[in-house]
Amino acid sequence: MGHCISSLFSSSPSKTGLHHSSHASTNNHSNGTEFSSSTTTTPATTNSSAGLRSQFSEAISESSGGIVTDSGQLLESPHLRVYTFLELSTATKNFRPDSMLGQGGFGKVYRGWIDAKSLAPSKAGSGMIVAVKRLNSESVQGYSEWRSEINFLGTLSHPNLVKLLGYCREDKELLLVYEFMPKGSLENHLFRRGEPFPWDLRIKIVIGAARGLAFLHGLPREVIYRDFKTSNILLDYNYEAKLSDFGLAKLGPAQEKSHVTTRIMGTYGYAAPEYMATGHLYVKSDVYAFGVVLLEIMTGLRAHNTKRPNGQESLVDWLRPDLLNKHGVKQIMDKGIKGQYSSKAAAEMARITLSCTELDPKNRPDMKEVVDVLENIQRINVVPDRSSTKPAVASSSRSSPLHYQYGYRAGAAGAERRRPSRPSPGRVGAQKEMVA
Repeated sequence: MGHCISSLFSSSPSKTGLHHSSHASTNNHSNGTEFSSSTTTTPATTNSSAGLRSQFSEAISESSGGIVTDSGQLLESPHLRVYTFLELSTATKNFRPDSMLGQGGFGKVYRGWIDAKSLAPSKAGSGMIVAVKRLNSESVQGYSEWRSEINFLGTLSHPNLVKLLGYCREDKELLLVYEFMPKGSLENHLFRRGEPFPWDLRIKIVIGAARGLAFLHGLPREVIYRDFKTSNILLDYNYEAKLSDFGLAKLGPAQEKSHVTTRIMGTYGYAAPEYMATGHLYVKSDVYAFGVVLLEIMTGLRAHNTKRPNGQESLVDWLRPDLLNKHGVKQIMDKGIKGQYSSKAAAEMARITLSCTELDPKNRPDMKEVVDVLENIQRINVVPDRSSTKPAVASSSRSSPLHYQYGYRAGAAGAERRRPSRPSPGRVGAQKEMVA
């Protein structure tokens, strides 16, 4: 049977050591190479005397809980349904291959059906669709990431965070049940083959993602997301962005400390240089990753791609210097969206991207400031003549949920558009050191 939620918040002993890992998945064009230090965890034991309010929730709030911002909420206790493995087998048609939405290092994600009111499992085609993530029993990081997802998404509620509905833990089976995001991930759209993703939607999505990060950073005890990237930004029917995959999230520094020290985990191309070099994780490390995604939004190119020429593997190392002048910005902008943005909007985007990717975390803006800048960019993006541009709507040919994988480190991403070769600016370089 499933374990009660109070059993999920105790810590586990671990052994650490650095190694590189890649996920054998349907995502053949991986959004950056993932890396981590290895760890061995011991499942927590049930603590039946624990109250409804977990120690984790106490740590994250350091207050009385309740509403924290106008749009986000810190819940008094996790409101999650505990499923049995049999129930989730029923909901996913026994985890049949034709129900699979995606695959990654954690395991596989399946389409399931539950009753909209009771959240009880239902027959296929009845009720509402959910995404059911099932742990790969051979996953080294699986248990700790599964528990982290429950800790954070079971305690936090915000329009720009994906909603966790329930979980299951039986024997070696670990599963999570989420709301279904029918438009897949930003990665699916930004790097797909065919028609380029419209500028207006790119801006709308990154504003939503920025609001989600700002909420996490604005909590009484800040939360460091640690894995911000395009594949973890999921989209609903209206292309509203929601942050997913909190397996690597960490509570921020306590009291007067500036950072937390932790084993190095994440995705090449997005991890901040100070974190890569020292293991010191700052709230502003998330801001760096956000800046990398902004550069991807501008260029239509991936943050890290080993298939690019030498010196161009890291998008930030390669193209950040071009953000310093108007001509450089014009050269690096995605040619597929030419005419959809004003030169003023592109210049402002370049400035905020530069700020977010500053080498010193102290010089990066906070996410509330980033939200304000992006909202202003959205307002000033007035293009005099749009008759010759593509309409700012998504292609309907791929709008069906059947054509999108859920986005958990998986997804059919398109081939990257090529850029002319240029010498490496040789700036940060932390990612290369880790590869070596």
